[in-house]
Amino acid sequence: MHYAAFLPIIDQEKNKEHRPAHLAHINELFKQGKVMAAGPFTDGKGGLVIYIADTYEEALEMAEKDPAVTSGARTLELREWGALNLPLEG
Repeated sequence: MHYAAFLPIIDQEKNKEHRPAHLAHINELFKQGKVMAAGPFTDGKGGLVIYIADTYEEALEMAEKDPAVTSGARTLELREWGALNLPLEG
């Protein structure tokens, strides 16, 4: 299953401070096959990570360990995402 983590920035200074650890966390999970995609929103107000996990609880555990979240730089909203194969039909 796929889980979308919305990560709005709530503290710009903390975000700058913890960004390297945030990126390292996501890169490590990507190497493990646990992240499908990640990136910032173009408005500079946060980003999105798509986790690959067997359960919501597994995805939540990964997302809650993100240094951007543990530091209080960003909030977390995690939702199950139904990825569809393209092209879409009927």
